Amino acid sequence: MTMHRRGPFGPDGPPPFGCGPFARRGYHHGRLKEALVDAARALLGERGAQGFSLADAAKLAGVSPAAPYRHFRDRDALLAEVARQGFAQFGQRLSAALATGGDPRDGFLAMGRAYLAFAREEPGLYEAMFSWCAAPEREGEGVAEGTRAFDILLDGIAAALAGSGTGTGEPRRLALEVWALAHGVATLAAARQLGPGVDPEAILGEGVRALLAGHRALAGRA
Repeated sequence: MTMHRRGPFGPDGPPPFGCGPFARRGYHHGRLKEALVDAARALLGERGAQGFSLADAAKLAGVSPAAPYRHFRDRDALLAEVARQGFAQFGQRLSAALATGGDPRDGFLAMGRAYLAFAREEPGLYEAMFSWCAAPEREGEGVAEGTRAFDILLDGIAAALAGSGTGTGEPRRLALEVWALAHGVATLAAARQLGPGVDPEAILGEGVRALLAGHRALAGRA
C-alpha cells in the first residue's frame, strides 16, 4: 500500500518563497535562523527528512542559497536544530500532561495522548526528531533535549508504578517499551494505516495498560 505524507500545506505543497511567513522581510529583520527553521519544518512535514536540501529551505525562506551558511554549516546542522526545538516543545507538552492528572496513572495516560497530539499537530518537528541521526562527531547536537523528554516519560512511569503499590521495578525498560508503542501508533496513524474508525488514543491506552499490567504481574512473581 502506498503511503502518502500529509504536510501542513495540503496537496499543493508549500507556498512559493517570498509569501506568507516566509517573506523576504524576515531575513532583513534579522530572523534568518528562525525563517530557515520554519522552512525546514514545513518541508519536513511535506516531503520527509530526505526530501529536501539546504537550498530548498533557503528558497522557501526567501533567501539566497548561500544565506543559510551564516547559521548552519550544512543540512544536518539545520535538521539538528529543528530536532532540538522539537524535543524541547515535546518535553514541555509531556510535562504539562503529566501535571494534569491527580492520580499518577491518569497523568501517565495523559502523556500518551499528548504524545499522539504532538505527532499529529507538528509533523515537521516530529519527523526531524525521529529521523535525524547525529554523526559521531556531532553526538551532542540536539541530544540533551531528547534525553530530557525521555526523562519526563521515565518520571511518569516511575510515579505510576509507585502508585500501583508494586514498586518501581525497571522503569527505564518499561519507558522504552511505552515509547516504542507510542511511536508505532503515531507513525501508523500519520500513514493512515490503522484503518477506518480506529482511535489511535484508544489503541495506545489499551497497549499502555497492558504493559503496566504485565509489569505488575512480573513484579508480583519476584
